[in-house]
Amino acid sequence: MQPKPPSASRVTLAQIMQPQHASYLGFVHGGEIMRLIDEAGALACMRHAGRPVVTVAVDQIFFNEPIRIGDLVLITAEVSFVGRTSMEAEIQVVAENPLTGHRRHTNTAYLVYVALDEQGRPTPVPPLLLENEAQKQRFEEAKARRARRLEQRRLRRVTPLPEQEEAPNA
Repeated sequence: MQPKPPSASRVTLAQIMQPQHASYLGFVHGGEIMRLIDEAGALACMRHAGRPVVTVAVDQIFFNEPIRIGDLVLITAEVSFVGRTSMEAEIQVVAENPLTGHRRHTNTAYLVYVALDEQGRPTPVPPLLLENEAQKQRFEEAKARRARRLEQRRLRRVTPLPEQEEAPNA
């Protein structure tokens, strides 16, 4: 398989936030932003793999700035790490006031996807062609996140769930 640079996977989604995306306070629901983040990440990984993908992990997502009705949300995703069948996408979320052009970075998220073959099984993906030092550093940071995720998964498999405590009599 031919290696591909991160830029070949880059995708940007743009959507104006409408009342149906928000709470009664006028702030966009976090779940709406998470849905858009997942869509952008999946598209970037599909571009890289040339195959369908499924989401297998979502790292923490922090909402640094509120997004309001009327904001233009720009979500940019790009593959930052590639394993054998899995890919990590880095997703940046920016809210823009379309009248003033003022932009605010609201989120960065990292999601992991696995490429699927025709039978719906994991399938190998092309290597990532790192073209500069910034991409190499981002790849190393992604490799460290991957190691943490694998360790968390290993611990979940060997640590039994605690017994559920009975509620005291009322």
